[in-house]
Amino acid sequence: MIRLLVLLSLLLAAPAAGAAEDFIILQSTTSTRNSGLFDHLLPKFTAATGIEVRVVAVGTGQALKNARNGDGDALLVHAMERELAFVAAGHGVLRCDVMYNDFVIVGPAGDPAGIAGGRDAVAAFARIAATASPFVSRGDDSGTHTKERALWRLAGIDPTRAGRWYREAGAGMGATLNMAAAMEAYTLTDRASWIAFANKRDLQLLVEGDPRLFNQYGIILVNPARHPRVNFAAAKAFRDWLVGPEGQAAIAAFRVDGQQLFFPDADCG
Repeated sequence: MIRLLVLLSLLLAAPAAGAAEDFIILQSTTSTRNSGLFDHLLPKFTAATGIEVRVVAVGTGQALKNARNGDGDALLVHAMERELAFVAAGHGVLRCDVMYNDFVIVGPAGDPAGIAGGRDAVAAFARIAATASPFVSRGDDSGTHTKERALWRLAGIDPTRAGRWYREAGAGMGATLNMAAAMEAYTLTDRASWIAFANKRDLQLLVEGDPRLFNQYGIILVNPARHPRVNFAAAKAFRDWLVGPEGQAAIAAFRVDGQQLFFPDADCG
């Protein structure tokens, strides 16, 4: 009788154990986690498919590095040129555009650089440098850091050699915003992180609307030819759901304080 009960308990436990094993590791940006988007999206995907998504939230540069080492099944990141290079080098496959928002420049209400209300991000960076106003960079090789460096190059400025007004946090967006708030400094942030950030203190949104601040997010699957142990089938199921009608509708429906943070634009062409 005891033997029979043990066998029955093992049989009953088997489906649950099998389901728990069906998961993917998603290398992603800090903005998608910190904004609350994953708390909104991932339970819907798991309910639809039974596949769990375990997120590693790091900067885009670190996410790409992790995936090159086979540490993950898929990536959701935001640095288009670097993503395309990752795929071209054979590390990833089946990249798709998923959604977009934009970057904004925030800074202290006193605005010592006089950039408030501007729509030219490069001119704003030039003014920050000309006035030696404090600026906090993520300094972490993230997608946001990649965009920031591109704007400095367009302004013809190397801020790392310009003086003590330029500080590198070496951290994610939340920590960088906290540092900027404490220092009454400027910084570049994605809009989703800014809206979700609770500790704004004296920081205000000062510059927005420059087309060069467009922020595209893409999903890439880790190439199974390079890393045979990846859970490619489950990762592809996540990609297909995310760019399909249900995932795109879920992205569009996500809001914080009544504001839409991400805008679906799926394109796998």
